[in-house]
Amino acid sequence: MRYLVLVGELAKKKISKESIAECLGIHRNSVTNKLNGGSFSVDEAVEIRDKFFPEWKIEDLFATEADGKEVV
Repeated sequence: MRYLVLVGELAKKKISKESIAECLGIHRNSVTNKLNGGSFSVDEAVEIRDKFFPEWKIEDLFATEADGKEVV
């Protein structure tokens, strides 16, 4: 389960995995693992959205390949 929208938005805004890790208080490698197939907790998703992407709805920002939503 990959977070394609989130990964794309991180790239667009040039937000590093280190920045996400610092926001969540976890190691950079943990962020990489979560982005590439792991999962974020609801609290982590809210923290990321609130800090970096307040304009996004959680369900859209954290859509995955498995959700069947088109990635814009």
